[in-house]
Amino acid sequence: MRVTTTAPPPRQTPDEPSTPGLAARVSLGRAFRPVSTEFLLITSAALLLTGFGLVMVLSATSALDGGQNPFDHVLKQGVFAVVGIPLMFALSRAPMAFWKKIAWPVLIFATLFQLLVYVPGLGIESYGNRNWVQIAGFQFQPAEFLKLALALWMGAVLYRKRRLLTAWKHVFIPVVPVAVLVIGTVLGGKDLGTVMILVLVVLGALFFAGIKLRMFIVPAVLSVGVVLASAVGSENRMARITSLFNPDDASCYYTSCYQSLHGVWGLASGGLLGLGLGNSKEKYDWLPAAANDYIFAIIGEELGLIGCLVVLLLFALFAVGAFHIIRRTDDTFVRIVAGAITLWIVGQALVNIGVVLRIFPVLGVPLPFMSQGGTSLLSVLIACGVLLSCARTLPDRRSETPAATARAARRR
Repeated sequence: MRVTTTAPPPRQTPDEPSTPGLAARVSLGRAFRPVSTEFLLITSAALLLTGFGLVMVLSATSALDGGQNPFDHVLKQGVFAVVGIPLMFALSRAPMAFWKKIAWPVLIFATLFQLLVYVPGLGIESYGNRNWVQIAGFQFQPAEFLKLALALWMGAVLYRKRRLLTAWKHVFIPVVPVAVLVIGTVLGGKDLGTVMILVLVVLGALFFAGIKLRMFIVPAVLSVGVVLASAVGSENRMARITSLFNPDDASCYYTSCYQSLHGVWGLASGGLLGLGLGNSKEKYDWLPAAANDYIFAIIGEELGLIGCLVVLLLFALFAVGAFHIIRRTDDTFVRIVAGAITLWIVGQALVNIGVVLRIFPVLGVPLPFMSQGGTSLLSVLIACGVLLSCARTLPDRRSETPAATARAARRR
């Protein structure tokens, strides 16, 4: 008789499922996917500059007359930061198709908003420039939103024509007529500083679109000509420009270089370590626009050379993250938009610092993230949201590392 025996079933371990079909797999999805280095650099720099700016706005506006609350100005600035930072992260989730779709509507809306500065009862003139509008008790500077709108619009138009940009007519139409019309709405208010930044946005978009150099030179020369004509047409602007050639001459103290001289004196008095946070002397009615266009002078006076270097380092980190997006992307739209926004923010920061150092004449350009002004802060944070959205389109670096390649080979 033949006896057949069967082996007992293998022993189950606690880590193995009892039934093969009941194994569960949890996926966290794209929401918790690790972000790129570029994303972290831009986010960190933007948040640190915004926080640093709030501290300096509080310090620069603490010298008030009439028993005002010293926290009024920083609280107003803080409201725009509280709104802008979550909006930055929310917009960073938007796909590129969203930005392409809204490019035309955003430009039209921003241009109509800018035209409100010429409406009696709404438009406000400040320091000879008509670039503010007051609605429901709040003041806005519509031209700040034009910078982002123009960058998005240029990216959408040039991306659509990317295979036709070897011909003159496709480069200039509709880019040049629309850009001239949009920038003209700001130039009519005599805001030459903002006009220069808008021109920089247009030229940056054309450059990163990869048009031929001979086509790029013509709009560049035209733009420089418009800026120079605007400067020559104003006696006050010409006096400020000519004062730059006599930096040691105080004869223009009561005319054209009062503000620029006090800005340099504030930086000089700070030395290496500064007078201490809150101990500025220039903010006591000596330096006009101490919390706005000349906040870098207050940083140098209170925190010294070290504080100025920290600000420059943060802007450098921002620039590195943004230019890495431009270098790594294969998407023409991402390259154009990221390039235009980067030149806007970094270029405006350099212009502002150059004005404080008396390298450039007084132009009325705020320091991004840091100068007092809710409209400027909100527009820059929204622009950072667009940059972060562009950063999410970059390929994952980890898939290109030797270790990741080896692990993939073992799995195969």
